[in-house]
Amino acid sequence: MASLRDMNDDNTAAEVASLLAPLPTLQLQEYFNQLISSRRCSGIQVKHNGTFGKGVYANSEFQEDELILKDEILVGIQHSSNKVDCLVCSFCFRFIGSIEKQIGRKLYFKNMGLSGCCDGGGDSSESEEDERERFNERGAASSSSNHHSIPQGVVSSLMNGEMAFPHTDKFPLPSPLSCPSGCQEAFYCSGACAEADWESSHSLLCTGESSESVSREALGEFIKHSNETNDIFLLAAKAIAFTILRYRKLKAEHMNKQAKQSVSKQSLLLEAWKPVSVGYKRRWWDCIALPDDVDPSDEGAFRTQIKDLACTSLELLKTAIFDKECEALFSLEIYGNIIGMFELNNLDLVVASPVEDYFLYIDDLPDAEKDEAEEITRPFLDALGDEYSDCCQGTAFFPLQSCMNHSCCPNAKAFKREEDRDGQAVIIALRDISKNEEVTISYIDEELPYKERQALLADYGFTCKCPKCLEDSSTA
Repeated sequence: MASLRDMNDDNTAAEVASLLAPLPTLQLQEYFNQLISSRRCSGIQVKHNGTFGKGVYANSEFQEDELILKDEILVGIQHSSNKVDCLVCSFCFRFIGSIEKQIGRKLYFKNMGLSGCCDGGGDSSESEEDERERFNERGAASSSSNHHSIPQGVVSSLMNGEMAFPHTDKFPLPSPLSCPSGCQEAFYCSGACAEADWESSHSLLCTGESSESVSREALGEFIKHSNETNDIFLLAAKAIAFTILRYRKLKAEHMNKQAKQSVSKQSLLLEAWKPVSVGYKRRWWDCIALPDDVDPSDEGAFRTQIKDLACTSLELLKTAIFDKECEALFSLEIYGNIIGMFELNNLDLVVASPVEDYFLYIDDLPDAEKDEAEEITRPFLDALGDEYSDCCQGTAFFPLQSCMNHSCCPNAKAFKREEDRDGQAVIIALRDISKNEEVTISYIDEELPYKERQALLADYGFTCKCPKCLEDSSTA
């Protein structure tokens, strides 16, 4: 297989250039109109402004705290470090299992030293039955222990569904479904999510027996490298896998129709790439913010290191899932721009934990019921410590949210309501918004001083001229 640096032939260079070229305005408008229709958010529209690029505008009036948009994820990941604390659907990121299973997993991984939420377990020489008996005798008195450890046998009972907490019927969760290919890395809340994930990207990125990757061993090396360096590479891999699978589907549909007029491979690839193409892009090593511990005089060396890191990641990914017909997707230029798009457009993926809701519910019970319930739950809450409320955390690309421009005095914000229990982006009005007014969010902490805000926004490639910045600049 040719190395990345040997791929700069004229054909590949032309394909790369066409993939990175902006979509014609009419095609862009049609795409976003279809997307808005599918999201059922008719109160907004995406417009192209020659000065500022794309923007989201109100088609109708919004009142303060009103829902503006729920945007589905194009590609998203749960942070690897978060997986030991939260069991969620690998496609929609909804919590799955049960309250007991969620708590049991956290304590199990803690006892293995893989979670920092609390200390390790007890004497490993004890049997599970001995541990359970000692725990039952100790009861709620464990809350006074320095270590707040839970016997491994009790933890196993929680995970296996053999032990139930009071009132957890008020917090039902979908039963987890393992990846049908047996990778033991992906779990789902439903067959529909499992199928959707398989068709969108997982069939190429699965390490299980039914994987469609070129090399499962190489894929494992790519995943390992990503987890050890930067899991943004996993997000980029999802975008490439997503495009390859869309290309194959479009090609099959075209062949099945036996169309009289032939369609070129490049036309099909451009169509498959369209959902990724709409995001604002710059090469990752050009747009990543310089870390505070890197001296400005070393910036050139830092950016070279970042580029080399991306090159190593791409070589591993190429060995794992390379497709000759989609060769342009495996150019370093495309890979760098995909990662840069995520660096500039990503929204944090956050889903609140039902475990936190459960313990809050117990705390709000009438005194007699609360005391009875806490005899059982208090040792577990103490063992979990402050991390009992850990939420699902990750990062994702949302096509419509990514079109929202920045303002240091925004009229909207990303905010999860009580009923929002999956990974979708939720945008809420911060104040009343008039019809035809642009909907803006803040990319940074807008309470920072003017110069700090401008420095942070420079990493996004623009100088903010919102009303707040114009006012602050005159007094700076």
